Amino acid sequence: MTEAIASFSPDIAWIGLIAAITVLLALDLLVFKGERGDMSVRTAAFASVGWVVISLGFGLVLLLSSDGASAESFLAGYLVEKSLSLDNVFVFLLVLNAFNIPSAARHRLLTWGILAALILRGGFIAIGAAALNAFSWINFLFAALLIWTAWKMWQGRHDHEAEERIVRWLRSKLPIAEGSGGSRLFERSGGRIVASASGAALLAIIAADLLFAIDSVPAILAITSDVYIVFAANAFALMGLRPLFFLVAELVNRLYYLKAALAVLLAFIGLKMVAAQIIGKIAPEVSLGVIALILIVGFVASLLRSRRLERRGQVVG
Repeated sequence: MTEAIASFSPDIAWIGLIAAITVLLALDLLVFKGERGDMSVRTAAFASVGWVVISLGFGLVLLLSSDGASAESFLAGYLVEKSLSLDNVFVFLLVLNAFNIPSAARHRLLTWGILAALILRGGFIAIGAAALNAFSWINFLFAALLIWTAWKMWQGRHDHEAEERIVRWLRSKLPIAEGSGGSRLFERSGGRIVASASGAALLAIIAADLLFAIDSVPAILAITSDVYIVFAANAFALMGLRPLFFLVAELVNRLYYLKAALAVLLAFIGLKMVAAQIIGKIAPEVSLGVIALILIVGFVASLLRSRRLERRGQVVG
């Protein structure tokens, strides 16, 4: 680990981060569980803002305990992961709808899905960072992957056909016990253990996150190779997914240019990786500024479009 937390030993820093994540997740489940296991839009919005404030607080801790570059790298990485998660939670919504999961059961599956994602992302980050340190040419491979993903995302920037195909494929590959509808994740059918509807949905969520990690982990590793900062940015972005899920239907309809902005963002990061190998690394403050500008333009353009359609009496979408 680098100078990200120069005033603490690496072990203490990691223990502190893991402990904070555990406590925050427990508090989130207790405070924002909801009477029926779901959240009102107001509660979800309040919780989402709370997670953003907590994440910015962690960035402030980095700023006070190390150099400014570490805090800037965390904020840039967090912005990337948080923005990509907006598209990810839409897939989670499709999954839960495809498996007919009732509202009361969704919070539990999302919680297990987030915990699994944290573990899987940790493994991906460790492997990716080690590969980058050992073989610099992998930067070009990651860059090509990000640019290709950006192109595919740009082609489908105004629809969700790609996400719907993923969910249909996952649905076809995960057999479900006939008549399953209880709270158990797995059931016995015909002498063998098969997934219930809830179990299949959870497996689909985990599989979907594995696919998302292929893009998101290289994207943040292009910003910084500090494993501590990369994991922290991923963790804080993932922990805010559960309340964000209950806002996603409204957000997806209104953020019309989100995928276009994400496509430009991934293309920028891919080109940044190439440039780093040819002319040298781009300063963290430059990356943070460009990332913020791309996202702001996408959000503002989307909100202006929504307002224009509402004035005309048209349906936003």
